[in-house]
Amino acid sequence: MSIEAVKWAMDDAPMLRTPAGKADTTARHVLQALAEHASKTGTNTHPSEIRLQYRTGYDRRTVQRALRRLEDAKLIIPDGTVQDRNRYRLAMNIVRDPSDWDALEREEQDSRAAATERQRRARARRVTHSNDVTVTDSPSVTEPDVTHSESARRALQMRDVTHFKSGRHALSAAVTTNEPPVEPPATQMAGVGGSTYGPRGLAPSAPIDDDGFALTDALRRWARRDGYDSLVDIDHETAQFLDHYRATGERRANWPAAWQKWIRQAHKWATERRQRPNGNVIQLPSGQTLTGTDARVAGWLALPSEEAP
Repeated sequence: MSIEAVKWAMDDAPMLRTPAGKADTTARHVLQALAEHASKTGTNTHPSEIRLQYRTGYDRRTVQRALRRLEDAKLIIPDGTVQDRNRYRLAMNIVRDPSDWDALEREEQDSRAAATERQRRARARRVTHSNDVTVTDSPSVTEPDVTHSESARRALQMRDVTHFKSGRHALSAAVTTNEPPVEPPATQMAGVGGSTYGPRGLAPSAPIDDDGFALTDALRRWARRDGYDSLVDIDHETAQFLDHYRATGERRANWPAAWQKWIRQAHKWATERRQRPNGNVIQLPSGQTLTGTDARVAGWLALPSEEAP
């Protein structure tokens, strides 16, 4: 293999073009395979067609057509045969025009400039310039038919929504004339309270407090409708729910849905506890229920004492 011949085939030989004006990469690849078998002057290259197929990955007809195009362009010159194989001489005296490199550089610069212009236009579409903003004088905002905020109570009845287990009142919420849905709203901020602080002012930066989760009437109706409040203390489980997410600092996309899942799980556990054998549960005449160790001790005390013989 000759380094000079390979360098000429890769860099210095003119690039053939297809009828569509594209680079003839197939012929270029075959030319490089021929150069690998040539002397440093480009002579005595005679690889078989099957060797060219093996090197390039092209089929026989593709290799033959590429050789014909190279011959027509005078880049390879037939120079007899060797063992029934065609021998060629590379026309290393023919070199490509230096302007090819300049053309590629200009194309690269144009491509970068076009990309920069596309990015600029995209930013311009996303950003509203200050000159395009219409400033409205505050006295002209209110029209005769517009209800001022002070008189808004004429349009809506207002009520205070109390944050769960807190003495604070949340933002006033409008009472609609339609019956609220049984299922709580599925939006991310459904049932939101007002204060961003938890009970007793703890963990003001917890996500559940920042998002303003509150136990609403709609959530209570949902728990009552599906019978979850029969075995679950809703207020206690809600306090556990709040404390858990304040401790972990986790955020949920839909806090009411997360609360519903918590209540379902609590109800499931309560149901499973009721279905367990009651060997460690004793009901006293007073109505008090003893479990665990207390139940076992009470059972021992209830055993009849054995009289000595």
